[in-house]
Amino acid sequence: MRNSRRGEVDPFIVMDVLRAARQAEAAGRRIAHLEIGQPGFPAPKGALAALGEAMQSGALGYTEALGLPALRARIARLYRDRYGIELNPERVIVTAGSSAGFLLAFTALFDAGEKVGLGLPGYPSYRHILKALSLEPVGIETSAQTRYQPVPEELPEGLAGLIVASPGNPSGTMLDRDALGGLLDWAAANGTAFVSDEIYHGIDYGFRPVSALELTDDAWVINSFSKYWSMTGWRVGWMVVPEAQVRRVERLAQNLFICAPHASQVAALAALDCDDEAQANLAVYAANREMLLDRLPGMGFDRIAPPDGAFYIYADVSEMTRDSRAFAAEILDRADVALTPGLDFDPGRGARFLRFSYAAGTEEIAEGLDRLERFLGR
Repeated sequence: MRNSRRGEVDPFIVMDVLRAARQAEAAGRRIAHLEIGQPGFPAPKGALAALGEAMQSGALGYTEALGLPALRARIARLYRDRYGIELNPERVIVTAGSSAGFLLAFTALFDAGEKVGLGLPGYPSYRHILKALSLEPVGIETSAQTRYQPVPEELPEGLAGLIVASPGNPSGTMLDRDALGGLLDWAAANGTAFVSDEIYHGIDYGFRPVSALELTDDAWVINSFSKYWSMTGWRVGWMVVPEAQVRRVERLAQNLFICAPHASQVAALAALDCDDEAQANLAVYAANREMLLDRLPGMGFDRIAPPDGAFYIYADVSEMTRDSRAFAAEILDRADVALTPGLDFDPGRGARFLRFSYAAGTEEIAEGLDRLERFLGR
């Protein structure tokens, strides 16, 4: 049987963990989900109402490949309200989730064989999408000392692109204005395209994330309705690209996707005016975060970089195990708690780490911690 080397990508381990957890639930067990980065809340009520009305008023057919004009304009307004940026709506491209945004950005920016840098630990699908496109992902090891974010002096030469996420997954740490500016300056000096993953913007604790667009018009910014607006399954996001690149991305989007789902775009437009619900969800994440930061050290998970945003904690568990995948499987089997092994985020050092997600409801998080405490005998 003929196969392409592009298809030889590693699995997205958290989805394997989720499948095992669902199988356990199908067998009658009640699992505490601390593995998946999925909000424990439905889409905003206003989004559901808007979609219901649209479904009654006519067919939801193809939209422009770049997205509904009204949605693009409303996203541009978000940048004015949130960051003080006057953004041309023509630069906004609505995508089928952030995943489609990454696929479009990588395809538009890089030729086969080129090297693209990314911090480790980091979102695994960066590596996998790059490899599937015959690109070479270059992992840049970070540490708790740099809050699991890359720094200019540790970046290698010869990168066609650099992907940065702030807040990051799995660490939840953020880059301040100076740190982000330093990376942007390095990219500009080295002729390196800069891709800024900002899908966790809005989920922050203490200070607001900085958008790359506050510092430059040359960055490619990816965002999504999945996290802050609790719309993971709707598969709708957006990207902001330099004006000169819009038509290039449009041609790719026309051919690869035609458009993002019309129904999801209608819901997304309404969701942007549902900030009260999103802020109420944020208050739950904040409470969950405090609970984990308070309780995890007492169980031995005390080597972490406290998260500034998102809804994750990345813990060094090397004093408990050298095989976090087996350890996570044991915890699921014996304690009915689902956790994500760090191998998803760092193939080299991830066997010594676990990621805790606190995106679920507070009761589920508390129950998971109780079970984990009993399992560890602490």
